[in-house]
Amino acid sequence: SLGEALKEYPKIFSDLYCNMVAAGEQSGTLDLVLVKLADYTEGQVALRGKITGALMYPAIMAFVALGLVGFLMVAVVPKIAKIFEDMDATLPLITRILIGTSNFVADWWFLVIALMIGLYFLLRYWVRTPGGKGIVDKYSLKVPIFGKLLLLVSVSRFASTLSTLLSSGVPILSAMTIVRNVVDNTVLQEVLDKVKESVSEGQSIAVPLKRSEQFPPLVTHMIAIGERTGELEHMLGKVAESYQAQVDRNVSTMTTLLEPIMILIMGGGVGFIAISVLLPMLRINQVVG
Repeated sequence: SLGEALKEYPKIFSDLYCNMVAAGEQSGTLDLVLVKLADYTEGQVALRGKITGALMYPAIMAFVALGLVGFLMVAVVPKIAKIFEDMDATLPLITRILIGTSNFVADWWFLVIALMIGLYFLLRYWVRTPGGKGIVDKYSLKVPIFGKLLLLVSVSRFASTLSTLLSSGVPILSAMTIVRNVVDNTVLQEVLDKVKESVSEGQSIAVPLKRSEQFPPLVTHMIAIGERTGELEHMLGKVAESYQAQVDRNVSTMTTLLEPIMILIMGGGVGFIAISVLLPMLRINQVVG
């Protein structure tokens, strides 16, 4: 079958895609399933694009700020420090800290770069380990602004995927297995494992979700209504639409907030250097005067 053929290329076609195609073949609704898959894929690509676009400007600002501060530390501060040294002036603590940092960066810049690269790859490896990923996933949901955004994205993806699978004829237990893999957070995955166990015992989806306190009350309430009325797919679709709209609003808010925050950080770094240079100059002028 087409579903089995697609499984031969797991790097291109995910479990979600293959299982939905297989369900569409079995139920005779392959054309509808493919349309839903296209809509789902477009939605996920659009979401990733919005988040990437929101983080692009702060990343560029951070890169520019780091380059500017590095240039001042390596090229400008040592010349000013040489002037102070020739004048045998008593420097304030903030200036001594700046000069010491500048000397270290100028003398050991290659070591600093090597440490940063090594730390990046070490953290990247650690995050991919089960223990590291568990810790990161647990505390990432508690980070202000970003934690809420991650939860909104996960809930939207959970509701959208489950709605699409159920409406395509995929059995509930198979759908829960697929949804668990779509939600890329170990804390939420553990909750969905308990949900699957509850469903296999003939119980509801909403009760273990509510008991976990990881999913918002609105989600569990609407799922409970959907289960009681037999319109679970419809309710999940409404949840996905609602939380997708919240994701869009939060991404816009985050973008708006990150711009002034990055400007303040850049201004703080340059201001620290400026104050460190101006303080001894003012003292020297007072002594000369």
